[in-house]
Amino acid sequence: MQTTIDQLKDLRLLGLLEAWQAQGQSPTYHDLSFDERFALLVEQEHQRRLNQRLHRRLQQAHLPCTVALDQVDFTVSRGLRKTHFLELAQGNWVKQHLGLILLGPTGIGKSFLAAVLADNLCKLQFTVRYFKTADLLVEIKFAKADGSWPKLRAQLRATQLLILDEWLRDPVSTFEARDLLDLLDDRYRIYSTMLVSQVPVPQWHAQIQDPTIADALLDRIVHDAIRLNLKGESMRKLTSPLTPAPIDVA
Repeated sequence: MQTTIDQLKDLRLLGLLEAWQAQGQSPTYHDLSFDERFALLVEQEHQRRLNQRLHRRLQQAHLPCTVALDQVDFTVSRGLRKTHFLELAQGNWVKQHLGLILLGPTGIGKSFLAAVLADNLCKLQFTVRYFKTADLLVEIKFAKADGSWPKLRAQLRATQLLILDEWLRDPVSTFEARDLLDLLDDRYRIYSTMLVSQVPVPQWHAQIQDPTIADALLDRIVHDAIRLNLKGESMRKLTSPLTPAPIDVA
């Protein structure tokens, strides 16, 4: 018995080991055939590995918050159609290598909704990375300085969905724009990119210092991207404990 336990641990079949020990301690399984009991062992090991992979994908995604699809409040008036959002959560646009532009004013819940989509896509076995655009530009700068840029670039190139939050919130220099262009060019029609921004698309060009690079950068974004335009009151205002309740005048 101990030899078998040690061998299962050595093979890292911990889910199978746990299920086997549970079967031995419970009379519930004693009337099952060998094949039936073995199938249950394999199923638990398989589920354990799926859970491990999901945990790794969520860790690698670095999402700004941990949220699930059922936490979205579709009753709030902000231009979010439930059927459309649920379709996006299924990830067909990622399979088609399309982009997604999530637009709206401050506080409308853009980052929250981006995290919801990312969480569900991780559960569907897509790989995701989330960055605030300014943070990514700093990370690229340091990676180029310490020689790790080729490795980081390869990682970003291979990620099925790259999320850039606070996109063009701040003006970008020529060097920064060139880095973004290289990054998006690597991914063009190969993998998907989600851009989350409070800046309307017509104003993006002016946020990029070099107009030639701006043309090239935007040309790789706007034509293949689904747009989700949100509007309405700030969710922080609506959910604040200090927000006064509506007055009943009836």
